[in-house]
Amino acid sequence: MSFLWTTFWGKLLMTFLVSMVPIIELRGAIPLAVAHGLDYRIAIPIAMIGNLVPVPFIIFYIKKIFAWIRKKLPKLNGLVDKLERRARSKSETVQKSAFWGLFIFVAIPLPGTGAWTGALIAAMLDMRLKRAFPAIALGVITAGVIVTVVTALGFTIFTA
Repeated sequence: MSFLWTTFWGKLLMTFLVSMVPIIELRGAIPLAVAHGLDYRIAIPIAMIGNLVPVPFIIFYIKKIFAWIRKKLPKLNGLVDKLERRARSKSETVQKSAFWGLFIFVAIPLPGTGAWTGALIAAMLDMRLKRAFPAIALGVITAGVIVTVVTALGFTIFTA
């Protein structure tokens, strides 16, 4: 798949797809895109959009998916339990002030935070999409700015 990084449209597609991957999200997509020569001004919005695409699906369907996995694939119950426990443990912070708690949680670009986990937490807290999505989107934008600044500083340090 490295051939996709050689064309402009391939770089856009790869940035979009990488930003949709859990854990990696835009934290990995922006530096990767820039390292492959994609301009920041293009990489940032593509990564943000890609990072937000899964959010509504997670909020609407994750509980149903977990129930289906429990019923049809009982060997994966441990994984589902682990994901639910993780979301609930992180949800305590968010629960105190739902919108701002979710925003801050998503905005901090560290492992275990981000749009995927934020959407999972929103689903576990039964937050409505119209309340959760703006907080997650604002968090993704903030995380994108932070990642971009850190990426720019890193490239400046290593190329100087």
